[in-house]
Amino acid sequence: MEANTVNIHADLIARCREDDRNAQFEIYKLYNKAMYNTALRITGDENNAEDVLQDAFVSAFQNLASYREDASFGAWLKRIVINKALNQVQKAKKDLMLAEDMKAKASEFEPEQSEPNYTVEQVKKAMNELPSGFRTVLSLYLFEGYDHKEISEILGITESTSKSQYKRAKDKLKMIVTQEVNYG
Repeated sequence: MEANTVNIHADLIARCREDDRNAQFEIYKLYNKAMYNTALRITGDENNAEDVLQDAFVSAFQNLASYREDASFGAWLKRIVINKALNQVQKAKKDLMLAEDMKAKASEFEPEQSEPNYTVEQVKKAMNELPSGFRTVLSLYLFEGYDHKEISEILGITESTSKSQYKRAKDKLKMIVTQEVNYG
């Protein structure tokens, strides 16, 4: 026997499907506190929970056509919030690992004649100053762990171009970081 889900907000949802902003705001008011608490429990951070909440509501309203009403709207929305929160946590972990990686890899950019310690912020700033091609190859190789063959396939360049871009990027990054330390 199939259980039917009765959606107590069917009229509001129907209006939301027609892009009625007042109905969207009503739905938001009905669900925002519960969804925020869900996001906060998963992310553990108020700012991240607010970002997740915002993203989840935007996504829900944009994808309302895919809501089949086989579950309550609240349950459907909660799945979106949970997925967005888990993605946020994964992103935060990846950013933390990237920062740790950058700090560990910063030693590659130290001039041989001296032993300065570069901060993650200095390396990040220097990375942002690289031309986009250099930055892309360097990031894919050093931080994402791709080899030059994979990079060549991803970017549609030759393997030798990937290698030369990497070397040039590394040299340019050393130069930028060294200048920052010496003149910054």
